[in-house]
Amino acid sequence: MKPLHDITVILEDIRSALNVGAIFRTSDGASINKLYLTGITPYPPHNRIPKTALGAIDTVVWEYKKDTMECVKQIVKDRPILAIEITPEAVAYSDYDFPEPVAIVMGNEISGISKNVLSLCTATIKIPMYGSKESLNVATAYGIIIYEIVRQYNVRINNAKNNRRD
Repeated sequence: MKPLHDITVILEDIRSALNVGAIFRTSDGASINKLYLTGITPYPPHNRIPKTALGAIDTVVWEYKKDTMECVKQIVKDRPILAIEITPEAVAYSDYDFPEPVAIVMGNEISGISKNVLSLCTATIKIPMYGSKESLNVATAYGIIIYEIVRQYNVRINNAKNNRRD
């Protein structure tokens, strides 16, 4: 089945196979284009991924790349890459107009996205935090971001359809 949304996702050095499985499952739900697992990120057939992926490793197009920078340098040639990260210049996800096609990078649960990868990104997007913690679980953050991108795409499609009827 052809993906509905031209969204490429790069996971940089995600430590938890359970988070990776959850991201696979959310990627299936959002019908993304491709998922890249890079660096130390666990990848199938890792035995803990299926626990949370629930079969999505068979429905999401994915590829493992050892070198995240090589992966990002290749992808940036044909689409903007957005870092999902908390930085001083980051824009709140709800205020950002996500382009299509697009790529997003999700980083390590502790250290985030590496400075080298951040330097190649077109923009940095954040999820505002209102409590005492500085960030969300990476799989939770991914779900929020990916569904905001899909929501924006669907609004544009519906607006285009409505404008053709006028």
